[in-house]
Amino acid sequence: MDFFLKRATAFPYCRGRLAAEITLLTRRDITPQIIGAAIKVHRRLGPGLLESAYEACLAYELEQLGLSAHRQKPVPLIYEGVKLECGFRADLLVDGQVVVEIKCKDAIHPVDQAQLLSHLRLLNLQVGLLINFHVVLLKDGIKRMVNNYQEPLEQEFDLLPVEKLNR
Repeated sequence: MDFFLKRATAFPYCRGRLAAEITLLTRRDITPQIIGAAIKVHRRLGPGLLESAYEACLAYELEQLGLSAHRQKPVPLIYEGVKLECGFRADLLVDGQVVVEIKCKDAIHPVDQAQLLSHLRLLNLQVGLLINFHVVLLKDGIKRMVNNYQEPLEQEFDLLPVEKLNR
């Protein structure tokens, strides 16, 4: 998994204290690379094939980019402390952080979005992509979904404007 360091300056609420510098460890967003690979596959194959064909080609393209792509990742269900294998599977799990659900249908329905959100929740992941290859332009078939979104940590440090601290 790729991480990068991000610096943020926190200004304490109390006057007269020094500003604290905090280093945050942040995960690199790989969704643009996944979308780019999906567009490449769609341009070469076009609409009309089975999901399994797009899944195999997308996994290949992601691996060419240096990303790990786990196909048909089992999604366990834990109920009252017991791990149950119910046959749930995510189409692709990319770098252990993004679930990709592939569809080939006329329109995406709310149940497709619910399926992706359920996979994100059960795998305890935050970001997923729902990609429908049965469209003329792939950008019209991509939906990015987030589970338990939290604002970036830097915004928590913006307690008071700087001019109020210098009184």
